[in-house]
Amino acid sequence: MSELLIAAALVLVIEGLYPFISPRGYKRMLVQIHGLPDQSVRLVALGLMVAGVLLLYAFH
Repeated sequence: MSELLIAAALVLVIEGLYPFISPRGYKRMLVQIHGLPDQSVRLVALGLMVAGVLLLYAFH
């Protein structure tokens, strides 16, 4: 259970890096994502999830 909490904490840290470093760039990115069709957003999200699972498998 502690490994899951550590992983969740790391996700929060990594997710917060871009808006912390470049708030304007982050806002522009969100506006661009807002303009994309739902199918494109889902496809990118699926690709990120698959990449994450592959990385977990490779490093574990």
